[in-house]
Amino acid sequence: MRTLILPVKQIYFEQIESGQKNEEYRLVTPYWSKRLENKSYDRVIVTLGYPSKEDATKHLEFPWKGVKKKIIQHEEFGPGEKEVFVIPVGKEFGRQLNLF
Repeated sequence: MRTLILPVKQIYFEQIESGQKNEEYRLVTPYWSKRLENKSYDRVIVTLGYPSKEDATKHLEFPWKGVKKKIIQHEEFGPGEKEVFVIPVGKEFGRQLNLF
């Protein structure tokens, strides 16, 4: 099973878990381009930082719904508009991960 793991900060993890946030962003860089462009995954796992595999409370699982590019302005990426990859996540897509 191909899995994309996305570590996030606590504020974003809580927003995804509560359903407030349904997209995760990654800057368009060579690193993320290699991992996302023309790739397919079975699932996306959002983690609160880098938890142990045993700590299921810090893992959220979502089905892979593809990726797209978008121009946004966000404080995490510094001043000005930036091109990002948009990865759908959120309450309507997933469940708490209990597989570890």
